[in-house]
Amino acid sequence: MAEPGAVVRVLTAADAPAYRAVRLAALRSDPLAFLTTADEFAARPLDSVAARLEPTERTVTLGAFVDGALVGLLTLAREEAAIMAHRVNVYGVSVAPGARGRGVGDALVRAAIAHVRAWPGVATLNLAVMDTQGSARRLYERHGFRVWGRQPDAVRRDGLVLAEDWMTLSV
Repeated sequence: MAEPGAVVRVLTAADAPAYRAVRLAALRSDPLAFLTTADEFAARPLDSVAARLEPTERTVTLGAFVDGALVGLLTLAREEAAIMAHRVNVYGVSVAPGARGRGVGDALVRAAIAHVRAWPGVATLNLAVMDTQGSARRLYERHGFRVWGRQPDAVRRDGLVLAEDWMTLSV
């Protein structure tokens, strides 16, 4: 359960400075969870980050706030091809270390599921989670996601070979 005061809302370009700080902190604190590196993200100009945050008919980034501070992120992206437009993908999920264990991830996932249920024609919500992210996988499973496949040797970073679990939820 989210703690009192936790609020999830759609982020816009105006949230870019806060988003950038939270995303960069996530990439630095848990680099094995993400495909993008902290250095790659830090090199992006703020106007580029802002442009990607602006909601569209197919993409939206949700932010979780506690006491007015942005502490969690989750991006939804609907497939563009008409034959795959029933699918929405989850990307870039993170919760600041100091906010973990306080229901922020749960609030983000619940809000994401509710958001995609409002998009006409969406049938499935999909994501991939690195095998190093047991807490994240358990969070998704609590919301009904199930693993449908594993890609071994999905990512090689810092001498490690990581697998990726692919998960899906019918919405």
